[in-house]
Amino acid sequence: MSDKHHINIPVFIPHKGCPHTCVFCDQRKISGAIASLLPRDVGRIIEESLSTIRNFNNVEVAFFGGSFTGIPEEEMIAYLEAAKPYLDACRVQGIRLSTRPDYINPHILDILQEYAVTAIELGVQSLDAEVLEKSKRGHTVEDTIKACALIKERGISLGIQTMLGLPGDTFPKALKTAKSVVDLEPEMVRIYPAIILKNTELEELYQSGGYRPLSLEEAVSWCAEIVPLYKRAGIKILRLGLHSSETLEGSIIAGPYHPAFGELVESRIIYNRIKEELKTMNPKEGCEIIIKTRPEMLSRVIGHKRSNIDALKREFNLKSVRVIPDMDCEKFAVEIPDH
Repeated sequence: MSDKHHINIPVFIPHKGCPHTCVFCDQRKISGAIASLLPRDVGRIIEESLSTIRNFNNVEVAFFGGSFTGIPEEEMIAYLEAAKPYLDACRVQGIRLSTRPDYINPHILDILQEYAVTAIELGVQSLDAEVLEKSKRGHTVEDTIKACALIKERGISLGIQTMLGLPGDTFPKALKTAKSVVDLEPEMVRIYPAIILKNTELEELYQSGGYRPLSLEEAVSWCAEIVPLYKRAGIKILRLGLHSSETLEGSIIAGPYHPAFGELVESRIIYNRIKEELKTMNPKEGCEIIIKTRPEMLSRVIGHKRSNIDALKREFNLKSVRVIPDMDCEKFAVEIPDH
C-alpha cells in the first residue's frame, strides 16, 4: 500500500514511572512538561483527527510517547478500550504502539491481541551489548531477540527503532546492528541519530568530555550505508531522524540534528550510486557528464546546496555536471557526451 494512503492518529502517552533512566532521555521533560492524557481524552483526539483526514484508506491510532506496555495494566487497558470501538466500527484500520523489548511478554501480548493491536514498535536502539550498557538501557540483546520472536509469533506487525552514535557506538557496530535487525525480520524501522538534549546524562557526559556525538556528516554517511540494507530486505523505513519541532530544537545541546535529515540521507545514497556507476565509465579528467533523472528526484540528485554536484566534480576532476529532468528515467541515468 502506498504511504500516501496511510496515516497515524498520534496519541502521546507520557511514560509514568519508568524505572530506567537512559543517558539520552530527559525524564523530567517526559514526566513534567507534557500534560497527562487520560483515557477519556482518546476519543476526542481520534474524532478531531478523523474530521480532518481525507483520502486515506489506512488510518491507525498510534500510542506513542513512551513505553506503552510499561504503564499500569489497568490504565493500559483503559487506553485500548477507548480506541477499540473505532476499530470495530472500521473508522480506523489499526492500533499501533511503541514500547521497550523488556516490556513484552505472553501476558501483555494476550491483552494487546484482545484489543486488536496491529503493530508494535520496539525501542531497540542497538543490538550491541556494550552500547546498551553504556547507554543504561536496562535491557539486553537477548531481550530484544525474544520480544521480536514473541511479537511475530502472534502475527502482529513488528517495527524496530534504532539509535546511532550512542556511547560506545562505532560504525562497524551500527552496521552489525542493522544486519542483525534484518535477521529479526521487522516490517518497518525508524533510525534516529543520537542527539544531546538538555537535562540528560548524555549532556553531562558531553560537557565533561566523556562523549562525542556524531557529526552531521558522520550520521548521514552511516545511514547512507545502513538504509540500503533495509531496503534490499524489503523493510520499510518509517523515519530517518527526529521529527522537527520548536520544542525539540529548543532543547538540543549538540548532535547531528537537521530538519531534513532523511532528505540528506536519500541524497547521499544517490550520490554513492552515481559515483559507483561513474567509476565503471572511467570519465576523462575535465570532461562533462549529464545526469538525467525524474523531476521529483532533481533536488536529491543535485544534493543539499549542490553538494552532490560539487563532490562529483572533485572526485573525478570533471569540468561540469549537468542534471536534466527526464520523465522516461526510472531513477537516474548517467551519460558522458562523445565518450
